Amino acid sequence: MPTYAVVRLAVADDLGALQRLARRTIDASYRSFLGDDSVDWFINSGASDDHIEGHFRQGHVYCLEAEKEIVGLTILDGPTIDLMMIDIGHQRRGWGRVLLARAEEALFARYRDIRLETFAGNTAAIGFYEACGWLRGGQLEAMPETPAKIEFVKRC
Repeated sequence: MPTYAVVRLAVADDLGALQRLARRTIDASYRSFLGDDSVDWFINSGASDDHIEGHFRQGHVYCLEAEKEIVGLTILDGPTIDLMMIDIGHQRRGWGRVLLARAEEALFARYRDIRLETFAGNTAAIGFYEACGWLRGGQLEAMPETPAKIEFVKRC
């Protein structure tokens, strides 16, 4: 388990680094369950950057800093973990557990029940959330342009 990490609200100087982190992680990790065309579109159209920026402007984006660099991000929107990512070069070091624990702590300070969603094909994320005590709330219907997702819930 990592020994030093800070989770903090993102500031303007972080935005570009967070967008690059998201693009790298999506590019490297999402192709197996979303496919090349979907990943390429999401990154190249600017949709990934727009998602981060839109939530940043609302004050929902948090950074995980470790070893003097941003290694992860999370978006907290109401009682929902909207997005959580660890940079591809920093995965499997325990940072995901640190970031998830901090997100849970922040949300449980305000809500009794919290939730998140992940793509049904993202077996790594599904296993991670289950190992961290999250319970499946059910499968969400796929939309025409979006693959099926699984909802996870956790109660205080």
